[in-house]
Amino acid sequence: MSGGTFSLLIIGGYGAFGGRLARLLGEEHRLRLLIAGRSLEKADDFVFDMRSPKGGAGRLGGNDLGAWLQAVAFDRDGDLQEQLTRLRPDLVVDASGPFQSFTGDGYKVVRACIELGIDYADLADSTGFVAGIGGLDAEAKAKDIFVLSGLSSLPALSFAALEAMAPHFSRVESVAAGIAPSSHVRIGLNVVRAIASYAGRPVALLREGQPAKGRGLIDEMRVTIAPPDVAPLASRTFLLVDAPDLALLPARFAGLQSTFTGVGTEPQALQRLLRFAARLVEIGLLPSLTPFARALQAASHRFAAGAHRGGMFVRLGGLDHQGRRLTADWSLIAEGDDGPFIPVLGVELLVRRLLEGRRPESGARPAAGELSLSDFEAAFSQFSIASGIRLEHEEEPQPLYRRILGDAWEKLPPTLAAIHAGGTRLASGRARIERGSGLLARLIAGLIGFPAAGEDVPVAVRFVAEGEREIWTRSFGSKTFRSWQAAGPGRDSHLLVEVFGPFRVLLALVPEGQKLRLIVRGWRFCGIPLPLFLAPGGDTYEEERDGRFHFHVEIGGRLTGLVVRYSGWLVLE
Repeated sequence: MSGGTFSLLIIGGYGAFGGRLARLLGEEHRLRLLIAGRSLEKADDFVFDMRSPKGGAGRLGGNDLGAWLQAVAFDRDGDLQEQLTRLRPDLVVDASGPFQSFTGDGYKVVRACIELGIDYADLADSTGFVAGIGGLDAEAKAKDIFVLSGLSSLPALSFAALEAMAPHFSRVESVAAGIAPSSHVRIGLNVVRAIASYAGRPVALLREGQPAKGRGLIDEMRVTIAPPDVAPLASRTFLLVDAPDLALLPARFAGLQSTFTGVGTEPQALQRLLRFAARLVEIGLLPSLTPFARALQAASHRFAAGAHRGGMFVRLGGLDHQGRRLTADWSLIAEGDDGPFIPVLGVELLVRRLLEGRRPESGARPAAGELSLSDFEAAFSQFSIASGIRLEHEEEPQPLYRRILGDAWEKLPPTLAAIHAGGTRLASGRARIERGSGLLARLIAGLIGFPAAGEDVPVAVRFVAEGEREIWTRSFGSKTFRSWQAAGPGRDSHLLVEVFGPFRVLLALVPEGQKLRLIVRGWRFCGIPLPLFLAPGGDTYEEERDGRFHFHVEIGGRLTGLVVRYSGWLVLE
C-alpha cells in the first residue's frame, strides 16, 4: 500500500463473483481496483459500466464510485512474474475458476504471488485445491505474506457458522451443509463446469466414522432451510457436491461420524434430471457431464421458476455438555438478487480490515475459521439476508411454538410468549366476527364450525398439550369449534400444521416487531396436496397491544372469498 492507495487485483474481475466484489468495493476511495481477465475488451466494458450511472457502481448499487478502476489483461497461463511485477498489486484475489479444472501446477498463480511477496486470497471451491494450500505455508511465512484459500460460502462462512454452534456440544458426531441458490439467479458457466466435473464421480466423505466414497450429484438429503424469524424456503432435496468442508471437517472434530455438503436447486424437477444424468456417468453410459456445461447452464436459466429467494444451512448433531442428544441448525435466506453477493463477503471483509491496518497472520492455509459468524452478520446487514440458529434437544420437550421458532422465540412480546407457553391453560376475552356471504364460504364455515357474525362476542380459548400436538378449543358465545396444531414433519419441518376437520393448513411463524405473523405455505384436503394459489389466506397475526394479547385471523381464498374474519383480545386465566 503506497501513497494511501491499496491496489487490489481481481482475477476474473468482470465475472459473476469478481464483478460483485468490485461493486461492493467501488465506493472505497482508498482502493485501486484492477479488473483483470483474459479479455481486455470485457474488462473495459465492465469498467465502463461501473463508471456509468446505469452501472450501479459502489456499495449496494449506488453511484458513489470512489475507487480508481483500471481494466487490465491477465492470463494465468502467461508470464505471471512479468504481469504481477507490472501491475504491482498489494493483494491478488482469484475469483475465476473452476479450480477443479486446474491442471499441472494448479498453484502457479499462488506461487508467483509468494515469490513476489504479494498477499493472496481466492474463492476456490475445489476440495483438493483448498485442502492442499497448506503445502505452501512455509514459503508464505518466509515472505511474511498470507495466502487464504476458500474465502467463500464453503468453507469460510460454513465454518464461521459451525464455530458459533460448536460450544454447545461436548461431542460433534455429524456435520452437513448445503447451498440453495435462487432459480432466478443466473449461475456462471465456471460454477456449472465445477459442479459437472464431479457428477457421478466418487466424493470423499465420512460415514460411520470411516472414510467413504459418496456419489457426486446422486447421494441426497432433504432439508428445510428455516431461519428462526422469516418464512422458510420450500423443503427440498440437496445433492452431494464436492466441497472443501469434506476434507477439513475430520481435522476439526475428533470422533466425527458423518459429513455431507450439498446443493439444492429449483425447480426440483430439473435437479432430478441432473441426478439421472449423473447416474449415467456413474454406470459409464456418459463419460462426463462437463461437455454439457453450457447446455446445463442454459437450462437453469430457461426453466427458472419459484420464489426469488436463496439460502444456505449448516447442521451439527451430537451430544451437549449434559450428555443429551442435540441438533443445531444455522440457516440463512437471501431475498432476490442478494444471494450471489454472499460468496464474496469474506473477501470484502478482508479488504476492509487491510485498509484499517489489520492483517491476517502470515502463512498459507484454508480460510476456514478465518472470520467469525458475527463478522458475516455485520456484512449481511447491507442486504435482505436473514440468518439464525435453532437448538433442539431430543430429550427436552419444549412448547410447540418455541420448538418451531428456535431462537426467534426470545423476540416474542411477553403476552404472546405466555399464551404459547405450553401445558393446559385457559384464556378469555372479547371478539368481533365477520362471515363471508358466498355459498362455498358458508358451506366451509359450516363444515368446520366457525361462529356466526357478531360484535363484542365473549370468547374463550382452552389450550391442551397432548403429546406432540396442542388442541385449541375456541368458544365464541355459545358456538364452539376445535382445531389441533403440531410441528410439521419431514418436508413440512419448521412449519406449524393446523388441522380443521378434513383441512390441514401449513403455516410459517414469522415474528415482526410486536407481531407474530402466520403465513400460509401450503394446504391439504383429506391428505391430498392442493395448489398454493388456492390456499385459504389472509392477514393473520397475533400481537401485543397495551400489554394485552390481541389476535386477528382472516380465512378466505380465491374460490371462496372471505370465509371468516375474527379479531379481538385474550387474557390468560
